[in-house]
Amino acid sequence: MSDLTPQSETPTPTTDKITQAARETIYLCNFRVSVDGEWLCLRELNDISLTPDPEPAHEDPKDPIAIERLNLMNMAKLSIKGLIESALNLGRTLDSDYAPLQQFFVVMEHCLKHGLKTKKTFLGQNKSFWGALELVEKLTPEAGEITASVKDLPGLKTPLGRGRAWLRLALMQKKLSDYMKTIINRKDLLSEFYEANALMMEEEGAVIAGLLVGLNVIDANLCMKGEDLDSQVGVIDFSMYLKDGGHSSKSAEGDGQITAILDQKNYVEELNRHLSASVNNLQAKVDALEKSNTKLTEELAVANNRIITLQEDVERVKEESSYQLESRKASRSDSAADGQVLGETRKQLKEETLLRLDVEKELEVQIGMKQEMELSMKMLEKDVCEKQDALVELRQQLEDMRIINQQLSHKSQTADAGSKQKSEAIARLEEKINQMTGTVKQMETSEKHAVKQARNLNSAAGKLLQLQQ
Repeated sequence: MSDLTPQSETPTPTTDKITQAARETIYLCNFRVSVDGEWLCLRELNDISLTPDPEPAHEDPKDPIAIERLNLMNMAKLSIKGLIESALNLGRTLDSDYAPLQQFFVVMEHCLKHGLKTKKTFLGQNKSFWGALELVEKLTPEAGEITASVKDLPGLKTPLGRGRAWLRLALMQKKLSDYMKTIINRKDLLSEFYEANALMMEEEGAVIAGLLVGLNVIDANLCMKGEDLDSQVGVIDFSMYLKDGGHSSKSAEGDGQITAILDQKNYVEELNRHLSASVNNLQAKVDALEKSNTKLTEELAVANNRIITLQEDVERVKEESSYQLESRKASRSDSAADGQVLGETRKQLKEETLLRLDVEKELEVQIGMKQEMELSMKMLEKDVCEKQDALVELRQQLEDMRIINQQLSHKSQTADAGSKQKSEAIARLEEKINQMTGTVKQMETSEKHAVKQARNLNSAAGKLLQLQQ
């Protein structure tokens, strides 16, 4: 009888495989709501067991605020990574209805709300991060365009809605990382809005600002005129970030390659942007120098014309003075009646000599100005030559960067193709696992039928023995 009963204590090889697969794919998460009820906290457990634990689990002795910051940073990493991967696979401009983009804004909103100081008003307590975002306009003047656009948007009545609109405009301008780094570096100003242990005041905020650089590869086109940003409820959907462990372990190498290629691409794009900005600045300086050069040449031509006219005036004055001297010598032999004429001629001679001295002084001044202008023209020509050489070198560097960018894009395409092949192989493996689980279930049912038949045979054999006795 004992030989016919199934031995459940010894595990079979199939049950071992099923148990091992279950250990690899099960993830447990604790969700804890804070006191004010405005955000959720995700905690991942490392010790997972399939058998029930009779003893209660011990609580983590760490600081709960530090755990909240770490969990928010991990959620930001997951949302940014998922948004970049899905956007690159999608291959088009993202809009407001895209689910990973909405979840990213929700996560960023929770990060900015963490540790905000409460402001008491007549209507109750008010907690908003719009005041902290307004600091960017003071630290970075180019951010004033975003702040003005947010204030001009119709339908925004609350500071929370203005903060959400600011995040969307900064993402469209690909300046979100730069602005976040700007305000995080000024903790003396942030202390007015955040507690000392808030995420924006600790190193987790700097890590999130660095991760936001990867979003510069995404093109977003968001329309906020008909969107109700004031009354939206920001709830994090954790189901988007809970993935299969086997899939993550198999595609870890491919993800590492893709992230490395994305980092290189982001670096090259930032470098291209800085180089293009410097080239534009140099081009503007060259244009200004060319305008000043043309202006100086015109002034030089005018000065030359003035010098020529002054020289002609000097020659004319010399001729008139010599003629008057000759006429005075001839008039000495005349009678005393011509004394008045002689006095008048003397007065005219003095006036002409004074005029001649003034003209000579002005001529010397014009000659000095001409020499200074010629010297400045030579220096400007030398500066223009140097700027042109620098422009040639910068254009060559831009061409090299474009070639590197094309190579990196080719590498990213090959990496995407490899990741697609891996995902197809994973899908085939999952189908095989499903087939194996089906066969195991069939074997268990057949085993149960065999046990029932053995029991029936045992009972029949017992009855036969009793009848024989």
